[in-house]
Amino acid sequence: MKDFIRSDILFSLCGLNCGLCPMRLDGRCPGCGGGEGNQSCKIAKCSLEHGKPEYCSQCPEFLCEKCEEADRFDSFITHQNQKKDLQKQHEMGAERYRAEQEEKIRILKWLLQNCNDGRKKTLFCLAVNLLEPEEVRGILEQARADITFEELSLKEKAAYMAERFQKAAERTGILLKLRKKSSKTG
Repeated sequence: MKDFIRSDILFSLCGLNCGLCPMRLDGRCPGCGGGEGNQSCKIAKCSLEHGKPEYCSQCPEFLCEKCEEADRFDSFITHQNQKKDLQKQHEMGAERYRAEQEEKIRILKWLLQNCNDGRKKTLFCLAVNLLEPEEVRGILEQARADITFEELSLKEKAAYMAERFQKAAERTGILLKLRKKSSKTG
């Protein structure tokens, strides 16, 4: 969108963790307000009309009708924690939230480089995005401490990590699957 530029392209205006998005990781999306390739967005237009807040949570009209159903369905990235992450970022401050997000990005990159058999990218993106950082960190530390982990094939490493993420998600009631909008849903 013309004239819509932001300083933080890892965390979108509406609360998506763009730094954990497969489209961004593949270089196909510059992130919200990241320049060339930006898609038109009703939230970006709204920001321009409301004095350009960096995040929806900084707008005096937050939570407005545009945000109300934002986390109902997913796109390339999960929208499940959109409002929760905006609130978390608002409470802990942009700098601390960004540091947490950068740690998640490092973990995700490690997973994709060392444990992705070509079929786990979405699962790893979802797990790192939706699980609490301590949980993700613990699973990663457990894998690194397991003396047999390095001896596993790539396919076995992918299965090893996927199983642990799935179990952690089940314990906390999280679904590690993108929720697509059906054609029947308006």
